[in-house]
Amino acid sequence: MSQPLVRAVQVRKSYGSNEVLKGIDMEVSPGEVVCLLGPSGSGKTTFLRCINQLEDIQAGRIFVDGDLMGYKLKGERLHRLKDKEIAAQRREIGMVFQRFNLFPHMTAIDNVMEAPVRVQGRSRSEVRAEATELLDKVGLGDKGHAYPNQLSGGQQQRVAIARALAMKPKLMLFDEPTSALDPELVGEVLEVMRDLAGQGMTMIVVTHEMAFARDVADRVVFMDAGVVVEQGKPSEVINNPQHARTKDFLRRLRAEHEKVAEAVADLG
Repeated sequence: MSQPLVRAVQVRKSYGSNEVLKGIDMEVSPGEVVCLLGPSGSGKTTFLRCINQLEDIQAGRIFVDGDLMGYKLKGERLHRLKDKEIAAQRREIGMVFQRFNLFPHMTAIDNVMEAPVRVQGRSRSEVRAEATELLDKVGLGDKGHAYPNQLSGGQQQRVAIARALAMKPKLMLFDEPTSALDPELVGEVLEVMRDLAGQGMTMIVVTHEMAFARDVADRVVFMDAGVVVEQGKPSEVINNPQHARTKDFLRRLRAEHEKVAEAVADLG
């Protein structure tokens, strides 16, 4: 058995008196796709941000490829890494957010090139060739010179995925990457993510897209109120949930999807 690429041990995170993560234990193997499900406020996004050290934690440990994230151990005490050291750890993790966060004054290809050139100090000619390949990979080979305001939401999100891949990450984190998209644009982004999963990319995905989770995930984790309530194969958790909270969430989610489908059909 290979060592886990991601290992979280009793991770706790609070904002003031509000404890958002209440002792999360989780392991993700290399090449595994894990989908995090759960209602808003359950701690899914916060957990992703803690993995990538966009948030610090109050207790526990997070390891990525064996490295303790955000801290170093001196004797029996943990010491927070310097910002530059945390940034270096972050370079090997790609993250795609709900909002695309592209630089509006840069073309698609320049958005993809920015981090490898500025952060890694690589030559523009070398990076440009790789960025062109990445845009091809996400189906936007003909949009390299387009600015974000000339692209649809789905296209912008695909550029954001290409941008994250440009740093050659060992882990990709997706925080509800389709939630800000019109329903008809969701499929094109999910298709790129399916391809990445098929190529063996390790992925942790916060999503409400049940079809994607069922078809692509190796494991589904249901979170609620800052704890892992239930986890297992998609066929087990989605089709035959054991916990009442999971059953209630999935029932409400299916009802919402049916309403959206009806609305789209009415527009058609």
